[in-house]
Amino acid sequence: MPPPKALVVPALKRHTATVIVAHGLGDSGAGWIFLAENWRRRNKFEEVSFVFPSAPVIPITINMGMSMPGWYDIKSLSDLASREEDETGILKSRDYFHSLIAGEIEKGIPASRIVLGGFSQGGAMALLSGVTAPQKLGGIFGLSCYLLLSKKLQELLPADNPNKETPIFMGHGDIDPVVDHKWGKRSADELVKGGWNVDFRTYKGLQHSADPEEIDNLEAYLNGQIPPLGDEKKSETSL
Repeated sequence: MPPPKALVVPALKRHTATVIVAHGLGDSGAGWIFLAENWRRRNKFEEVSFVFPSAPVIPITINMGMSMPGWYDIKSLSDLASREEDETGILKSRDYFHSLIAGEIEKGIPASRIVLGGFSQGGAMALLSGVTAPQKLGGIFGLSCYLLLSKKLQELLPADNPNKETPIFMGHGDIDPVVDHKWGKRSADELVKGGWNVDFRTYKGLQHSADPEEIDNLEAYLNGQIPPLGDEKKSETSL
């Protein structure tokens, strides 16, 4: 069964950029729409369309096999190095995120002004889908998450590795009881070792959630990656 239709918060002005945000296990796209609402209230990112996809409902092993929204099955909460990964489910969701990116490009948005990110399981999908995307993206971010299929990452990359130079933002609470902080840090280190540019931020006293400082840092990152273009036609005619 395909994922439900994504929620979209359209740009207020000329649509020049898109930010796709993937939620965590058991959540939905609506759970992260507060990001767009927060920035809209402060007149931020008026040229950006925000896309909040929702995961399909699938059986989750750690949930005693009961179904819930998830981008892939999680079989255990053991350390990343020894965890069995749902490669089939992960790659299926990766293809879905790549299709969302392709859909934005079809609307006329350059890949260089598309940012893919997410939280927890959604952040894990954003990291993998972002670095393996066939087009060079404007940005990739992952909050409270980790790198999926790290042992197979090299074979999953496009031949030209277009996102090797794409800056990646990662944030993680130091007392996260769900996704251990060391998993996020280790994932960031693996990406750096592979040649990616990763800005990994640790937030003291933060559990498995996001806090205002982290959201402010994310806002600054997005401002740097997809700055407003303004009315280019108007500026051209005024020359």
